[in-house]
Amino acid sequence: MTFSIPNLLTWMRIGLIPLIVVAYYYPHPLSGPVSAMIFALAGITDWLDGYLARRLGQTSSFGAFLDPVADKLMVATALVLLVDNPGGMLLAVAAAVIIGREIAISALREWMAALGQRGKVAVSWIGKLKTTAQMVAIFLLLHAQPILGLPTFTLGLVLLYVAAALTLWSMFHYLRAALSVAEN
Repeated sequence: MTFSIPNLLTWMRIGLIPLIVVAYYYPHPLSGPVSAMIFALAGITDWLDGYLARRLGQTSSFGAFLDPVADKLMVATALVLLVDNPGGMLLAVAAAVIIGREIAISALREWMAALGQRGKVAVSWIGKLKTTAQMVAIFLLLHAQPILGLPTFTLGLVLLYVAAALTLWSMFHYLRAALSVAEN
């Protein structure tokens, strides 16, 4: 199932990452909104590939591996772009927390899978809430220009701080689950 529709959508999401970077740095007044729209399109493919994999019965171990890798690459790239912008130290700390957690939880899931306990660190509702907050925050931060008079960059910063807090909460949730297995 390497070339199933869901996996092709995941590959497309990875392919959109360089376009986000090029659009973000392109010297044009609409570079922020365009990069934000490409990021949003990539986010939609994330939802769509999972939906189609389940609906069409095209789930695969390769897809289960590739999907979170694509998400992490997309989020990490966008956060690095934003840290390059004048977002300040708090944005850099939030980005480091989010990227660091992704690395730690990926390693934890790999370790738990080696123990035959991957289900103990499956995605939880906290992780889904964190992902939603993070994706909306990144969209707003990339966009940066007001939408309907709303200060998108400021709203994006606040939402990114919320996402960073949820990131820590979900990480402790996963670590606690893993520790219960390690103690046995």
